Amino acid sequence: MKKIISSIVIVLLLTVAAICSAEPDQVTLPCGYVPNVQFAPLYVGLEKGFFAEENIDLSLDHSMETDVVALVGAGRLPFGICSGEQVLLGREQGLPLVYITNWYQNYPVGIVALKESGIGSMEDLKGKRVGIPMLSGASYIGLEAMLGLSGMKDSDLKLESVGYAQAELLVTGRIDAAVVYTVNEPVQLKALGYDTVLFSAADMTKMVGNGMITNETMIKENPDLVGRMVRAFVKSIRWTFENPEEAYEICKLYVDGLADAEDPELQMQVLLATADYFDDGPLGFGFSDPEAWENMVAVLQNMGMISSSTEVSKVYTNDFVQ
Repeated sequence: MKKIISSIVIVLLLTVAAICSAEPDQVTLPCGYVPNVQFAPLYVGLEKGFFAEENIDLSLDHSMETDVVALVGAGRLPFGICSGEQVLLGREQGLPLVYITNWYQNYPVGIVALKESGIGSMEDLKGKRVGIPMLSGASYIGLEAMLGLSGMKDSDLKLESVGYAQAELLVTGRIDAAVVYTVNEPVQLKALGYDTVLFSAADMTKMVGNGMITNETMIKENPDLVGRMVRAFVKSIRWTFENPEEAYEICKLYVDGLADAEDPELQMQVLLATADYFDDGPLGFGFSDPEAWENMVAVLQNMGMISSSTEVSKVYTNDFVQ
């Protein structure tokens, strides 16, 4: 018996040694935009070694001005970060994209107005000047979903494409309301002392927010790497949600100027607002909600952006989330 136990121990030690000696997988993950506290889980995963534990040498690329969806779909990048509607639109174009883990449990788009404007409901927006960054992307999808659920259309608003200056235009009176990223502009406006009214897509319906994507080939040919990537990412999300103050300190190592920021409380509030969207809810961190996908499909079909033949079951998987 002792010999058998000793043999088992030797085999286990050799297995561990083989794993530890294996070259780590080099993965570059495009994040878009510039380093920001909203990417805290990725910084946490690097600093806490969650990706290294999965034998992944992860590099973040904030500078890539590329179409992440197209590159992941074509197999030129193994993983990417995007929101649910981008996966559906990519699949409509024939790209074999798969959403492999959820990051934001809710869709982070809303409409904000100053309280003094007298706007107190979605219906009050009729005939008002509403600024939106552009007539595409997550902001536009979120707006269309909210209007549809309120029995309204674009034509009910004076919709203006204003880029990313919504907050400034709102407080100067050039627009009456703005389509915003709910974890950002409303927090900024509050910090500046403005009382606001916020209509959030997340309060009206479940849709698919940001998450990690790959392609069908990666899942078929390298499911082990996909699983390890998902495990590390979900662990990073959970840790950030449970330890936001320490996560903020970690962000200082990755976000230029954050350590000397004149408004550290504002930045911390942005991180806290972002972390609220990680909430595990009834399913758990990282899991996709089937209802949210069905709702997203319905919104895009109503907009004529995807066909009625879309197979939702092929768009996402929870198989790699533990």
